[in-house]
Amino acid sequence: MLHTRARWRRVPLGGLSVDPLTEAEVVSHVRSALARGEGGWIVTPNVDILRHVSRDPHLRAQLREADLVVADGTPLVWAARLAGWNLPARVTGSDLIWSLSRALAADDHGVFILGGTPGDLGEDDGAHRAALVLADTFPGLRIAGTLCPPFGFDKDPATLAEVCDAVVAADPRMVYVGIGFPRQEHLIRRLRAALPRTWFLGCGAAVNFVAGDIQRANPAMQKAGLEWLDRLAREPRRLARRYLREDAPFAAALLARSLHHRLTHRPAHRA
Repeated sequence: MLHTRARWRRVPLGGLSVDPLTEAEVVSHVRSALARGEGGWIVTPNVDILRHVSRDPHLRAQLREADLVVADGTPLVWAARLAGWNLPARVTGSDLIWSLSRALAADDHGVFILGGTPGDLGEDDGAHRAALVLADTFPGLRIAGTLCPPFGFDKDPATLAEVCDAVVAADPRMVYVGIGFPRQEHLIRRLRAALPRTWFLGCGAAVNFVAGDIQRANPAMQKAGLEWLDRLAREPRRLARRYLREDAPFAAALLARSLHHRLTHRPAHRA
């Protein structure tokens, strides 16, 4: 489907092939595909996702179905560059939800938001509030629908079918799915066949960021690759094990392997 992929060479990283694109290039590619009536799927792996993928061949095979894979994690950019590959920048789901929405508003495409924090009232949930923020920020953005299903909805076949039916009936050109990895990826794979002209972005906590339920790190920490440290400080009980005992050693090993590759191989092809 990716007519323009011949213009670049994907970067091998931790079992996935990552597209060496900037955020602007991702948005441009999606706009061009939508203009041709073509849908697609964007995956934004960070260290934690790459760790899971490296240990699960089935999950790795599923993510290889994605049309665009961009590095949502500074250590991934460092590792690629250390190995001699040209990976121009970190491209996060939390940034793409804004830049893609700006483009969708300009092109008169509808967006569906799925995820966020449940609210007491139907119109008080995170997906709905995120939609209001995006629509207010980008006048003309068409909100095709929002859903904030309860946690574990995808374990119940009837509820899962209801959610899928609602998204398909809305027929959006973009769906932001923020229900966490890998549940959001499994849901996207199920929806793609029914919506071949739609793009999907698995964006994790981005819906919560937009809705204001979780505060994102300041730009300086983001640029320095320390956004994980900010989130750890805000949610230590939930994230300490993942970040410190699991992701940090994996990131260190990834960087070490990249350095070893650089020292023992010819210079890698640069896109």
